[in-house]
Amino acid sequence: MQYTRNFYQIKSNEMIFDAIKEEINGIGYYNLPLQDTTHFKDFAKTVKQKNVAIIGIGGSTLGTIAIYNFLRKANSYDKKLHFFESTDPMDIQSRLSKIDLKDTLFIIISKSGTTIETISLFKYFHTLIKIDKSNCVIVSEKKSKLTKYASKHNIQTFEIPENVGGRFSVFSAVGLLPLAIIGVDIDNLLNGAKKVRDSFFDQGEFYEPLMQKARFMVENKIKFNINVLFSYSSALEGFNKWYIQLWGESLGKINVNGTKQALTPIGLVGPVDQHSFLQLIAEGKRDKTVTFIKINDFEDNTIIPVDTLDGFEDLDYVDGLTFAELIEEQANATIASIENISDIPCDVITIDKVDEYNIASLMFNFQLLTSIIGKFVQINTYDQPGVEAGKIILKDKLKKI
Repeated sequence: MQYTRNFYQIKSNEMIFDAIKEEINGIGYYNLPLQDTTHFKDFAKTVKQKNVAIIGIGGSTLGTIAIYNFLRKANSYDKKLHFFESTDPMDIQSRLSKIDLKDTLFIIISKSGTTIETISLFKYFHTLIKIDKSNCVIVSEKKSKLTKYASKHNIQTFEIPENVGGRFSVFSAVGLLPLAIIGVDIDNLLNGAKKVRDSFFDQGEFYEPLMQKARFMVENKIKFNINVLFSYSSALEGFNKWYIQLWGESLGKINVNGTKQALTPIGLVGPVDQHSFLQLIAEGKRDKTVTFIKINDFEDNTIIPVDTLDGFEDLDYVDGLTFAELIEEQANATIASIENISDIPCDVITIDKVDEYNIASLMFNFQLLTSIIGKFVQINTYDQPGVEAGKIILKDKLKKI
């Protein structure tokens, strides 16, 4: 008797771990935390412009925005990042009104070198100001059209490795170059990512939580197919958007058994979304898991003053609290309310403080989680055929105009 099969099955943790280890040599993001950053820091020292305009979209910008927005509320930088992602004409003009183009370094980022939004914006900026080697840097794959353009015009280039996908590229030149230019400690950033990387592959403290969470999500993906990230700080709003791309574009795939897989990401910011989406989580359909993210130390002691408003004596229990204490208790109360319901799966991630090390640790943690889940459901985590189909249709339509 012979037996063959082609159906999907959930593999053991050991098999998944071995499969992830095998990816190290072929999937480039795993080794980005180990790279030398000298060339980024050396170039950063030469930049005199006060503004840095990043022209890119999706994986070329979302990770950098996540880190920049997380850090800039707690840090003062001499230079400012401006992100041009959209082809929305009103958005373009609004952003241009806030920047002195004569005091701007343009960083053009496109892995393929042919991203329609990026190249269209690059073309437009060429009509506003002369863009050349004195005020421009190209970040792209080594053999792309954009890199060839840079070579022809003597423009400095930084390479995106071919085996690093856009949504996994934040710890490459895509993120490290602009962040180094404005003064972010990119070595501390990579130290945070490396801590998670090494701990996971050495089967240390991050191994079990990542494997357990991935397995739970896969084993319960039919019932709980929506994954809510509830971040308790406005500084994490950019991180939420990065997570949505990472999760959606990586895990919405057809697996080896021809079955469509999907774990739908939703990003919320507390306490604002306590007054909107929380109602749906608490009393709506049981199809959601919730991950809460808190910051342990905001390093801010702003206090809610005592007795400054007449007629609000019934709310005097907040008087004298710091806003950091208030948001902490708001998070804890929401978490407790979800835990008390008992049939909504949830977990809590607490960041020590607002710095490079902690945001990088969080981001690399989610990158690893995405890869692990991809292995469990047996998909190609790193392609995006659904997105490419739309690009082809757009190209055909534009050629006909």
